[in-house]
Amino acid sequence: MDARSIIADIRHKRTPSREALTWFADGLANSAVSDAQAGAFAMAVCLNGLTDDGRVALTQGMRDSGDVLSWDLPGPVLDKHSTGGVGDCVSLILAPALAACGVYVPMVSGRGLGHTGGTLDKLEAIPGLDVNVTEAGLRRITKDIGCAIVSATGQIAPADKRLYAIRDVTATIESVDLITASILSKKLAAGLEGLVLDVKVGSGAFMKTPQEAGVLARALVDAANGAGCRTAALITDMNQPLAPALGNALEVAVCMEVLAGNRVAAPHLYDLTIALGAGLMALQGGTEEEAASKLRDAISSGQAMARFAAMVAALGGPPDMAEDWHTHLPRAPIIGDVTAPQTGHVTAIDGQALGLAVVGLGGGRQVETDRIDPSVGLTDVVRLGDMVSVGQPLCTLHAASDDTAEAAAQAIRAAITIGPAPQSGPLIIERIT
Repeated sequence: MDARSIIADIRHKRTPSREALTWFADGLANSAVSDAQAGAFAMAVCLNGLTDDGRVALTQGMRDSGDVLSWDLPGPVLDKHSTGGVGDCVSLILAPALAACGVYVPMVSGRGLGHTGGTLDKLEAIPGLDVNVTEAGLRRITKDIGCAIVSATGQIAPADKRLYAIRDVTATIESVDLITASILSKKLAAGLEGLVLDVKVGSGAFMKTPQEAGVLARALVDAANGAGCRTAALITDMNQPLAPALGNALEVAVCMEVLAGNRVAAPHLYDLTIALGAGLMALQGGTEEEAASKLRDAISSGQAMARFAAMVAALGGPPDMAEDWHTHLPRAPIIGDVTAPQTGHVTAIDGQALGLAVVGLGGGRQVETDRIDPSVGLTDVVRLGDMVSVGQPLCTLHAASDDTAEAAAQAIRAAITIGPAPQSGPLIIERIT
């Protein structure tokens, strides 16, 4: 087998054999496949797709490109994954809340893709914190604290780690096959007993229509359940940012407010966190209502905050994150409002454009080698249906320079539509089990 023939098959709309896709996944892991070939493979799959069997074969091949963990813990090993949106920092709240409820969460996460932020980039906005741990470190932190949000180790789905970075810079993100293989290869390699998926749909998501989101959600649920992991999915709205902040340190700050018991700081973020956690815990028995009550108690009692702070310290971050997080998070040198050009209701928000504005500020990557500025982004972003007057803030902008601030301000005004009538939809659109 060789990479060229496999790429040619997909280019001609022929799905390669299971053995060929397994070979290619191994080649991604051991560098037998070059960056150029990996990019060509991703583009061919993005344009022409794979069959259902091919999707499963690629997923399993990427999973088996490294170690597959097993656990012996006194509670269920569960996890959550989002397909990506803007202002989506659920994981930073949900993982410690689940841990406080007796769940073990070895959350192998990713970095930003395109216009969406990455959980690892957000965590690394905390000074000193390093998400790169060994398998032994992942096991120790998960056992001792109950949750560990980390990068995939060199031994866990190394094929995905390689392809993930290439997809980010080759415009090959929006592929059901690649998304399914990427998500499930890491999650299944982590040895999970249950998984809940947050499949985003709307202007800030990779899937723009409910039909596209439904196809992806069912592909993920079917593949994961077929591999022996109990899995459910929620299709959720991403026609506006989930949290009122975009940007790595700024989203961590919102999460700290919620973990401190302040639901008002980000009500949509809080509500979706509880819904996803309840659906996940119910996969192991009991009702979602019982699980939701436990999760709310874990946050209001401070137990979730304590777990988060312990995880931060275990990953090299400051030991007093729970008490003094305001002083630890970086601040941008330029902070100012972006104001509304006219009076009316906020009728549409282009979430992708907002995400790209944050990337332009330095809060994301244009190429693999870019260094992220964790301090930049947006806060106090308006919501759909809000009434604004001329000169009233649409958001507060955090920038590193006047030039990047001005470019972002123009992009933000273009991304937010002001009209005569408010529009908004439900946060949770569909549940798939």
